[in-house]
Amino acid sequence: MTLLFLGGPLMGNAFAQTPVAAVPAADTGDTAFMLISAALVLLMTPGLAFFYGGFVRSRNVLNTLMMSFVLMAIVGVTWILWGYSLSFAPGLPFIGGLQWLFGNVGLETQGYLPHLPYEDALKAADPKYADLTSYAGTIPHQAFMIYQAMFAIITPALISGAIVERMSFRAYSLFVLLWSIFVYAPLAHMVWAKGGFLGLAGGLGALDFAGGTVVHISSGVSALVAAIVLGPRKTHPDRLSPPHNVPFVLLGAALLWFGWFGFNAGSALSVASGTSGNLVTNVATTAFVATNTAAAAAALMWLILEAALRGKPTAVGAATGAVAGLVGITPAAGFVTPLSAILIGFITAFVCFYAISFKHKLEIDDALDTYPVHGVGGTVGAILTAVFATTQVNGGGRDGVLRGNLGELGVELIAIAVAYAIAGVGTWIILKVIDATIGLRVKEEAELQGLDINEHGEEGYNSEFGDRPIQ
Repeated sequence: MTLLFLGGPLMGNAFAQTPVAAVPAADTGDTAFMLISAALVLLMTPGLAFFYGGFVRSRNVLNTLMMSFVLMAIVGVTWILWGYSLSFAPGLPFIGGLQWLFGNVGLETQGYLPHLPYEDALKAADPKYADLTSYAGTIPHQAFMIYQAMFAIITPALISGAIVERMSFRAYSLFVLLWSIFVYAPLAHMVWAKGGFLGLAGGLGALDFAGGTVVHISSGVSALVAAIVLGPRKTHPDRLSPPHNVPFVLLGAALLWFGWFGFNAGSALSVASGTSGNLVTNVATTAFVATNTAAAAAALMWLILEAALRGKPTAVGAATGAVAGLVGITPAAGFVTPLSAILIGFITAFVCFYAISFKHKLEIDDALDTYPVHGVGGTVGAILTAVFATTQVNGGGRDGVLRGNLGELGVELIAIAVAYAIAGVGTWIILKVIDATIGLRVKEEAELQGLDINEHGEEGYNSEFGDRPIQ
C-alpha cells in the first residue's frame, strides 16, 4: 500500500492522539471499500491453500491446506498483539515502536502519526506539503490495521509451497510465527511505514504499491532458502507425481485472482478521485484495471509459450501464468497505465516460465515453484515498476525510467537487495534455530506414508486408511 495517496486532506502535527471532537468523521464510502478489500485479501489465503493443495499428492492435501489456513489463526492473533505495532508504529527507520501493542489502536481517522524531521525539509521545498498524520485519512485507524493484517497473513503462507510434503507442522507453525516478527515486520516498516528506510514517506523513495518487495520477494527468497535448508523430499527428483487435483489448482488461482483486486485496488486506501497536474486520477480504479490486465496478459503469454515449446497449452500453465502476472503487477499497480500493465504481464510470465525450467535443472526441491513465481516475479515486477511508473497516473508516486527518472531504478535495486538480504539471512537463522531445538522434518516413514494421517490424524479423501477394521 502506498502511503501518500490518502483519501482525505492531511491535518496538522500530532504526536499524541487528537481529541475525538477535532478528528473528522470517517468517510463511509472509503471505510466500506477498505473493509471489503480486507475481506478479499483474506479470501486469498484459502485460495492459496487450494492452489497449492491441488499440486501435492492426495495423502498430503490436508496438511498443505492447513499450512495456509493456520496463518489466519496465528497471525490473526499476533498481528493485534504486536505485529501491527512493529510494522507501522513510529519508531526507527528499520522497525516500528511499541505504542500500539496489544491492540492499542483506536477509531480515529487522523492525528495518530507524529511529526518527523524530514517533513520540515519537504515543507521547505513545497509550502503546500501537509504533514502525514495518518496512513489513510478518511478511514478509522483500526480499518487500516485490519487491512494490513490480511497481507501479514498471506505472505508467510506463500513460503509453504516450497516445503510441502516433508516439514513437520509444529516446526512450520513456529517458523511462520518467528518469520512474521523478524522478517515481515521490518520489511513492512521500511517500505510502508512513515519514516521507514526504503519507502515514500521519508525514506529512499522505493515504489512498492502493494507488496512486490514486502510480500513476494520476501516470501519467494525465504521459500528458496527453506527448500535448501530442509533438503529435498525422499522421492525427489526420481519419483515426482503430477498434481492430484487440477480443478483445485484452477479454483485456487481463480480465488487468488478475485482476491487480488482487494490486494491491489485496496492499496489505494480510498475510492476518491484526485488530480495530478491537469489530469483527473483515481488510483483505486487504476490499480484494479492494471491488476486484471496484467494477470490476463501473463496467462496468455504462458499458454503461448506452452503451445509453442511443448505442443499443448495446459490448465496448470494458465493458472500459474495468471498468478505470475498478479505477482508482477503488485508493486506497480497504482503507478502504471493499462498498456504498461500488459507489458509487465507479458515480461513477468516470460521470465518466470524460464525460471521454473532453470530451477528444475538445479534440482532444488522448491516443490511448488514458489521462488520462480513469487521471488523472480516480484523482482521483475519491482524493476519494471521503476521503468514504467508515471506521476500522470499517480501524483503521489514517482516517474520511472521511461519518464526520465533513471535514479528510480537504482532506488528499486537497493530495495530489492535489502529484501533479499533480510529474507534470506533471517530465514536461514530461524530454520537453523528450529532444527537445533525441535527439528524441521517429519520422519522418513511419515513422509512416505503421508503427512495428513501422521501430522493431523485425518485424511482428505478417506481412501488409504478409512477401510481398516476397527481395533
